[in-house]
Amino acid sequence: MGLEGYGHLTALQLAREAIAGGVTMIQLREKNAPLRQVLTQGVQLRELCRELGVPFFVNDRVDVAILLDADGVHVGQDDIPGMEARKLLGDDKIIGISAGTMEEAEWAMENGADYLGVGPIYSTATKQDAGEAIGTALISAITQRWTVPVVGIGGINTENATVIIEAGAHGVAVVSAITKQHKPLLAAQTLARTVQTAWLS
Repeated sequence: MGLEGYGHLTALQLAREAIAGGVTMIQLREKNAPLRQVLTQGVQLRELCRELGVPFFVNDRVDVAILLDADGVHVGQDDIPGMEARKLLGDDKIIGISAGTMEEAEWAMENGADYLGVGPIYSTATKQDAGEAIGTALISAITQRWTVPVVGIGGINTENATVIIEAGAHGVAVVSAITKQHKPLLAAQTLARTVQTAWLS
């Protein structure tokens, strides 16, 4: 979730609606805003998450995660390695690492990933440098090899989330499927229900 919000809602309002709709983790993903703004609004998001009992993560920026006392950080293959992030954040924080190939998954596991963000499963406009869509085969391969939690990332919405869970993912990560919808609360409820149904089937 970036800080700019979408439509008539601020990032804080969007986060509140998403959590009310069943979202189980909020990630601050902001690459362009000034650091002062990121920290000011990041504190508000962190406090909201603590109030509502939802983990608060920072994307890429380990320094921001430390300053905000986030619950964890999610890093990509070209960001600070997971082992180094662990040294800075401590053993009580959660480290998620992105993987788009089995080789990247192996590297992530060697670097102590607590969970893997696998994708992009489908093409996505949210992350311009995400690369080509890879489908769900890697999720199945990873979950057969390791017991690490896997989250599907990239182009996910209510229509395709079930397939990702059926492939072995423990959850899905979305941005526009909630934040760019006219009714974010309803979108979050629908997506959460879809994932829960897929888990139970």
